[in-house]
Amino acid sequence: MTRKMRGDALLFFSLLVLSDAMPSGKIGVNYGRLGNNLPSAGQSIESLRAMKAGSVKLYDANPEILRLLAGTDIRVSIMVPNYEIISIATNQTSANKWVEDNVLAYHPETMIRTILVGNEVLSYCSDEGKRIWNHLVPAMRRIKISLRAQDIRNIKVGTPLAMDALQTTFPPSTGTFRPDISTAVMVPLLKFLNSTKSFFFIDVYPYFPWSADPININLDFALFQSNIKYTDPGSGLVYTNLLDQMLDSVVFAMTKLGFHSIRLSIAETGWPSAGDIGDTGASIYNAATYNRNLVTKMTGRPPIGTPARPGLFIPAFIFSLYDENQKTGPGTERHWGLLHANGTSIYQIDLTGKRASSDYEPLPATHNDMPYGGKSWCVAAPDVNLTELEGALTFACSQGNGTCEALTPGKECYEPSSVIWHASFAFSSYWAKFRSQGANCYFNGLAVETTSDPSRGLCQFPSVTI
Repeated sequence: MTRKMRGDALLFFSLLVLSDAMPSGKIGVNYGRLGNNLPSAGQSIESLRAMKAGSVKLYDANPEILRLLAGTDIRVSIMVPNYEIISIATNQTSANKWVEDNVLAYHPETMIRTILVGNEVLSYCSDEGKRIWNHLVPAMRRIKISLRAQDIRNIKVGTPLAMDALQTTFPPSTGTFRPDISTAVMVPLLKFLNSTKSFFFIDVYPYFPWSADPININLDFALFQSNIKYTDPGSGLVYTNLLDQMLDSVVFAMTKLGFHSIRLSIAETGWPSAGDIGDTGASIYNAATYNRNLVTKMTGRPPIGTPARPGLFIPAFIFSLYDENQKTGPGTERHWGLLHANGTSIYQIDLTGKRASSDYEPLPATHNDMPYGGKSWCVAAPDVNLTELEGALTFACSQGNGTCEALTPGKECYEPSSVIWHASFAFSSYWAKFRSQGANCYFNGLAVETTSDPSRGLCQFPSVTI
């Protein structure tokens, strides 16, 4: 073989490896499992295949799911849990064992293409969280060393970060990383991603900045259907949607640290289809509109990219496959799914981007695109288990601050002496007293919000103003 032939063969092999490691060009889906009523893993994989998902992102390396994905054409992203990062970072043997157990046992039959080390690690600012910050990049290096030792070249290593890793995001040209992580964490991370030709994985949700300021941010601008054009005064770039602004703020933040060519991958994005009374804009109409338009944008040929990175394909994973009823927090947290917990579609969507918008059935009208601005109460949900309700009542009343004082015998809210009545008062009182500290009206699905005042006679239920 001549030198030229050897060079051509090496180039072909390099391109083949690179092509195999690159995303498929199809939209991916996040498969979270924080629910006690979700379909089996087998049914879930069939749903992903029926939806023509190009890839799936897991929040662990679940053995059953990885076995079921073998032989499919779905590319897979697996995750190192946050709690394993320090042990892997400090011990190559631990990294080798993790790769052996979670990659070699399934690869190449299962098309594992990405290992994500941790999940939104830099969003945890406790002392323990900050310990993990310093071990993040070393853990990524050790995982990469393990893969190379096995001659595995088609698996990228990265870590998904939330937008709170940035100090400023608007205008996009002012994008900068937080000063507490910029030098100590971001520079080593970007060096690793650059040297390994990996992606900067970002969880980016236009819903959050829009819902925090729906008066000043146009909803259609957030849903990819606005005629508004915003010109960044610093860069002169013109923006037609909120997602591009958020993505380019990351691009400018990386550029400020000297990294100009690290590609982006959207690890999570989406829009909630429902939520609490105060969750502005959480509706089926808006969720379907956002995700359908996202698919159209991300599957466009040639690739559209962003104003700062025109023409570049950006891999994207929609969050999420299912509504997950065991997620904590506001109501929106349990309503990001493309599918109900029973496996049926919440709304129609074509992940290939080939279906015309006119081919979809009409969507239900949305009525919460502006803040509610009224009173709300938290009461016991209908048809719940009374034993579980008693436990939630005990919890609410045990938090002090006079939460259940009106329920003591002889007080104004004691009668009628029923679990449902007492729980409803306790839930409303607890929510009113502790909402400012992050409390919500959920109680593991035992409570619901209402705009109808449940007060009776002298018993006045505490309310919150949304």
